Amino acid sequence: MQNFWRYLVFPLVGLFAFIFLNNTNLFAPELSGKPILLAHRGIAQRFDPVGVTNDTCTASRIFPPTHAYLENTLASMHASFEAGADIVELDVHPTTDGNFAVFHDWTLDCRTEGHGVTREHSIANLKRLDIGYGYTADGGKTYPFRGKGVGLIPSLPEVLETFPNRTFMINVKSNDPEEGQKLATFINALPPERRATLMAYGGDRPIAALRSSVPGLRTMSRASLKECLLRYIAYGWTGAMPDECRLTLVYVPINVAPWLWGWPNRFLDRMGSVGSAVFVVGPYSGGDFSTGMDSNEELARLPEGYSGGVLTNEIETVAPWFFRPRS
Repeated sequence: MQNFWRYLVFPLVGLFAFIFLNNTNLFAPELSGKPILLAHRGIAQRFDPVGVTNDTCTASRIFPPTHAYLENTLASMHASFEAGADIVELDVHPTTDGNFAVFHDWTLDCRTEGHGVTREHSIANLKRLDIGYGYTADGGKTYPFRGKGVGLIPSLPEVLETFPNRTFMINVKSNDPEEGQKLATFINALPPERRATLMAYGGDRPIAALRSSVPGLRTMSRASLKECLLRYIAYGWTGAMPDECRLTLVYVPINVAPWLWGWPNRFLDRMGSVGSAVFVVGPYSGGDFSTGMDSNEELARLPEGYSGGVLTNEIETVAPWFFRPRS
């Protein structure tokens, strides 16, 4: 019996020692640099998120405006980079004339005076609309941006021409694989150095089509994120990286991060070694992953010296947090 326990205990002790040493940050490579700040939709009008669904018109429930910027506009993107964003996230829809419109909503009825599905219009028609038309902070008594948003829907080529050296994360708003192919054709026509500044995420089917057609593009869908994280949790402790985690975007909720093998330095180093980018997002509670790191309480949960990505909806207030005096 003693021999039995000796043969059982020693291997278990050795296994636990290996897991600890292979995942502790005590001997991890020291990662340097500041966090990479991702401005979700750029500087935008904030709204009450309680009860919001995919069909909620968020423009009709904004808080009283504190600035003049509207999401997905050139002015908002410029202000976001000036505020400290390293990457700006934007939303795209294909148009009837073969272009891509940078606009969030599936339909036009919420934010504009137009009607119908966004992708059923040409870019010329979309540019005639007032994207500030539907914004109200008082239940429709006043519309502070009405008349101020005419012509502000940019095309994707227009964005890239305006910010030739900036990095963008493209959100594909549909689950149509044909849209992924169209976007792949557009991206593949760009110079290699420009392609290197782009990332994309969205529906499983268009992202799968995009990933297979644009070598080296970092992408993410809900399915790919789930597959990467589950496999990493299963055997990432060995240091081996799942194929599903290669050249991808990894959104890590701040309340899940401490449970990942080697968090933070070893985790970031492993993901970086396979060409992937990690972005911490707000706490996960069963919804989607668009919740940002938007409060001091959430930011304070980041490890000291964290140098990975941070997604925020409040770039204008979050960026200064990283440059605040340390006590």
